[in-house]
Amino acid sequence: MTATIDRRSDARTLKRILLGTAAMATLALTTACAHAASLYAAPAANNPAAGGGAPATELRLAYQANVTHTTPIVGVAKNFFAGKLGSTTLSTQIFNSGPDEMTALLGGKIDAAYVGPSGALNAYVKSQGNGLTIVAGAENAGAELVVSPGINSVADLKGKTLADPQLGNTQDVALRYWLKQQGFATDLLGGGDVKITPTDNSTTLNLFEAGKIDGGWVPEPWASRLVAEGHGHVLLDEKTLWADGQFSTTDLVVATSYLRAHPQTVKALIEGQLDTNTWVTANPVAAAALVNNTIKTLTGKALKDAVITRAWSEENVTNDPEATSLQTSLDHAVADGLLKKTSLNGIYDLTLLNQALTAEGQPAVSAAGLGNQ
Repeated sequence: MTATIDRRSDARTLKRILLGTAAMATLALTTACAHAASLYAAPAANNPAAGGGAPATELRLAYQANVTHTTPIVGVAKNFFAGKLGSTTLSTQIFNSGPDEMTALLGGKIDAAYVGPSGALNAYVKSQGNGLTIVAGAENAGAELVVSPGINSVADLKGKTLADPQLGNTQDVALRYWLKQQGFATDLLGGGDVKITPTDNSTTLNLFEAGKIDGGWVPEPWASRLVAEGHGHVLLDEKTLWADGQFSTTDLVVATSYLRAHPQTVKALIEGQLDTNTWVTANPVAAAALVNNTIKTLTGKALKDAVITRAWSEENVTNDPEATSLQTSLDHAVADGLLKKTSLNGIYDLTLLNQALTAEGQPAVSAAGLGNQ
């Protein structure tokens, strides 16, 4: 699909916007990481979750109004989190993307967040491994490349413009790496054989419907909205790129200083997550309706029945962070020029999760050699 507009003028404008966005994002994350360096000095122990401390008076939790954030949406709405946290006050903030969440976490504005693995990786690398710890998984799968009707093969993507949620986020990393594997050159300023324009998800839908972009690699429910409302079709389901179709879409991360100071509170949050995911799995129809109603409250618009039905079938809740896939995600980000190669040893601490799983009679999960379990 092409638009009747001046593409050269658009390209110049897009390049200026992306350059400014990248500069602001770098400044924000650099500032946050400087703050993180002061807050999160080198770990005092190899196992932050094994520390003492006392329950926190407050837990500031961030997540997004997406179907791939079903766990926090339901956990908050059904009071599964609050019920386990007891006297600890739960306050929540809604973000549009993972990088923004991680800037807030490293800047000391929030204590924990549900975020995509690439957002967590970026913050971990930038904070030199001291800023955050992944303590659980949350969602699996639920991301697709949806394109306009005129694109029917990979070759048709040459010269086209594609969107994803934000520079450096999980879908951005996946899209750039996949295009590279197909022989297409891209750059961080929206140039190359295929132009990538990181865009807020709601704006992506509007641009797609207007014919100003040719597709997007987006999470649910936005992939389903591009199909159902934008009349696009799926060129690639990300599940096909991973062994057994399993890849982490959303993890639970905690500021390492918070985990070290308040392991009891983090464990209570994890126990609330286990209750949440058990309920979601047992009550899929009610859970989908609850998520849709909450998205309406948070964004002002409910998803159409066809959208929520399709989106719900594309992802699933999980407590397993799929740790074996994280090194691959880092390798992809390095190949994209978004991150530098670094050791991930210590990025996970699944001790509290496995304690909670064992107490519930569920099997423990693995950190794949990248931390405590």
